[in-house]
Amino acid sequence: MANNNGKRMFPCPICADPREVRESKRGKPYIVCDSCGVQLFVRNGNGIRSLEKLIAEASEQGIWERIVEIKGRYQKKCPECGKRFWVTESSIATSWLDGSFSGFRCPEEGCEGIVKPEGR
Repeated sequence: MANNNGKRMFPCPICADPREVRESKRGKPYIVCDSCGVQLFVRNGNGIRSLEKLIAEASEQGIWERIVEIKGRYQKKCPECGKRFWVTESSIATSWLDGSFSGFRCPEEGCEGIVKPEGR
């Protein structure tokens, strides 16, 4: 994946935001996501070749557009605490009255926020 300034990019495995693929002093690729605190180092030849293949295929297959779509569909922002979370089965909130779907419950401890479904 390459962005506008020609840098090789790859998604963070936690937040899926694009991160620059850097090169160590020994020429091995690594990725750092400051917002998540993730450091991903690829140490051996097989892993390096696999990463290079993923980077090449991703730019050809429009991975960034797909990630944006997935994040829009499955990552929500709590209206109460403002934190982002991924939708899971356990986050589904239903009405206690009739059991109908009412949104997605924020997983943050102590937060009572519910993200309402779009279009309601």
